[in-house]
Amino acid sequence: MHYTEYDTRLAAYALVVEDDRVLLTWFNGSGSGTPCWSLPGGGVEFDETVEEAVVREALEETGHDVQLHDPLVVHSWTGTSRVSGRPFKSVRVIYRASVTGGTLGTLEVGGSTDFAAWLDVDAVAHEPSVADIVVVAIDAWRARRP
Repeated sequence: MHYTEYDTRLAAYALVVEDDRVLLTWFNGSGSGTPCWSLPGGGVEFDETVEEAVVREALEETGHDVQLHDPLVVHSWTGTSRVSGRPFKSVRVIYRASVTGGTLGTLEVGGSTDFAAWLDVDAVAHEPSVADIVVVAIDAWRARRP
């Protein structure tokens, strides 16, 4: 299928793990989707780099400034757009990151994130509402640990 025949969304996310806790956001399901725990991050705007997007999104959704480290994994999936009904491809770039400042709390108003919290990284997989991107990121992070 030619790229003009489907919609694409490029998104960037941060995996922040400190002291066996992972920084997650509560996606409220606005627009489309089911409420769930997710990673700080989201769509890359036309006028920003992937790195700028994840830093901006992390601040908006968690109240924390983050420093990006290496890209952890690039994950993509295909389906049908809930908005247009067209074929859809999502490409998600996940970076390891660490907190450099700020205070925990969601800064965006009227957005898709209700709040952010630190959760036990080992317990996340047992949470009833966890986005697949969280599992993808934690699995990639564990695979790289010494």
